[in-house]
Amino acid sequence: MVAGQEAGFRPDPSGGTVAMRTPDEVTRMEALARRGWGPAKIAGELGVSKNTVRRYLRQGGWQPYQRAPRAGILDAHRAWLEAALTQHGGNADVVRQELAREFGIVVSLRTVERAVKPFRDALTAAARATVRFETPPGLQLQIDFGERWVQIAGVRTKVYVFVATLGYSRRCVALAFQTTQQSAWFAGIEHAFLTFGGVPQELLLDNAGPLVVKHQTKPKLVTYHPRFLAFCQHWGVRPVACAPYRARTKGKDERGVGYVKANALAGRTFASWAALEAHLAAWCRDIADQRVHGTTGEVPAIRFARDEAAALQPLRDRPSYQPTREWWRIVQADCCIELHRNWYSVPWRLIGETVRVVVHGATLTCYRGSEAVATHAVLDGVRQRATDPAHYAGCSPRTRDAAAPSPSPSSLLRPLAEYAALVDGEAA
Repeated sequence: MVAGQEAGFRPDPSGGTVAMRTPDEVTRMEALARRGWGPAKIAGELGVSKNTVRRYLRQGGWQPYQRAPRAGILDAHRAWLEAALTQHGGNADVVRQELAREFGIVVSLRTVERAVKPFRDALTAAARATVRFETPPGLQLQIDFGERWVQIAGVRTKVYVFVATLGYSRRCVALAFQTTQQSAWFAGIEHAFLTFGGVPQELLLDNAGPLVVKHQTKPKLVTYHPRFLAFCQHWGVRPVACAPYRARTKGKDERGVGYVKANALAGRTFASWAALEAHLAAWCRDIADQRVHGTTGEVPAIRFARDEAAALQPLRDRPSYQPTREWWRIVQADCCIELHRNWYSVPWRLIGETVRVVVHGATLTCYRGSEAVATHAVLDGVRQRATDPAHYAGCSPRTRDAAAPSPSPSSLLRPLAEYAALVDGEAA
């Protein structure tokens, strides 16, 4: 017998096993048969039985032995397994527990994992698949905040950038803030409405604390901040919070924030906060809204003017929702309260007390109870002081000097005419 010809055994219908021939042996059988050799002659040449030769010639060549599939204990429950796996989010161990509870079938976790593998693969593929959803004109405005460190007047400053992007045209608005408090969200949204000349039907947002109090996924229940709901009712817009950890549902604005940070702010310095704000406004108008968008293949400004401007709800001369904003601040030892990284003086007798700070338009007023104790113009930029000398009347010179702004070099110089007058007087 040729070395290695015994490649294994297969079951025989009459009982026992039948030796399987190697692929090379079967190939020689076919070659000899093509030369006209009969099964008996081929069998004598190869040292096998005639029936073996006939069987391989009849089946058309060598074929590996395939064991007949056995019916599994879970085969009758395939439909139930698929439904249970979907219900339990692909958790095979929970499915195993349900099998024992409902059908009395006790099997290992590995057995269940093998049985549900096709269904789990389908769930994984479905979770990875993303179908792009294009919003119709005027339906949706996506809003978000990002942050970036920027050099402003030579000082490394953290800037919070509010970005609002229309879902259809991809026109955007970018504003710089020093905080992400609720008032900043409201100011950014209202600025977007005024810039676009209308109000969309929906505001798509993440779960930022100033806007969303609680987001429960199962069952789906979103609790919005009451003041944010009132803001939305004022403007006639519906809030829509995307599911937690599902940033893809707000992808347009997620990418928009990155675009602003990488394109408008990266590597740039600004002489003042006002210069930063002017730069962002010009960048949105001249660059972001004029580029050919990578997804739509169109210029956002053109797409907006053609299809979306008329689809927005009219403003109807509605006033701002927040004409007045207020905070609570403690009066520091220098007789000042701090707001947005600027300082405003109040009477020195209020040191250590808490006052209410109200900003209405460009005016800041401090209240002790119902009494207005200080009024200032709102400062632009950061690290500036607004002081009223009357607030320091009667306090110690040390406190007054600590609160007073440092004099500029130019203020320390006397006019040359004064020196000339002194010289002439001495000469006389």
